[in-house]
Amino acid sequence: MNVVRTEIPGVLVVEPVTYPDERGFFRELFRVDRYGEIGAMHGTAGLGGPFVQVNHSRSRKDVLRGLHFQRRQPQGKLVECPRGAVYDVVADVRPDSPTYGRWVGVELDDIVGRQLWVPPGLAHGFCVLSEVADVSYRCTEYYAPDDDGGVVWDDPDLAIDWPVESPILSAKDRGLPRLVELRAEPTEHAGR
Repeated sequence: MNVVRTEIPGVLVVEPVTYPDERGFFRELFRVDRYGEIGAMHGTAGLGGPFVQVNHSRSRKDVLRGLHFQRRQPQGKLVECPRGAVYDVVADVRPDSPTYGRWVGVELDDIVGRQLWVPPGLAHGFCVLSEVADVSYRCTEYYAPDDDGGVVWDDPDLAIDWPVESPILSAKDRGLPRLVELRAEPTEHAGR
């Protein structure tokens, strides 16, 4: 298994080993002891679980979901794309972080099988590159609708280089605040 650190400390790209043969392939997606060791080795707690919720979405080409986070109960997420391909993004929205306002993007697909570890407190989103894509993610905290937060996908302060010009967005995602507005909010956000 290969693990790649990113420019945001704690955000990791995990590349599980794939064993192909004439029938297809086999890939181990998670093992608590191995992922726990990876988390400890790279200074990111939570990668080995416990995970309390698993989410799965299916989206069509050019759909963009995000950027989402939880304010007071931040979720760590182990994200993968078991069908199709997506461009997955993590943005640091923690005001006191040395990497505040920076983002990391990586392609996740069903061929290579990369996974992305999103530590608690960071915003997460993705856009679909293939005709259809499934995204699955294990979460370290339960989703709480009243704890929901987010940053608009095209925030000029983040300047994310999305590989889609006219994404298909939900009304909720279209109406998310900019990072500067989020920072001005009097309430806690993004794991503070």
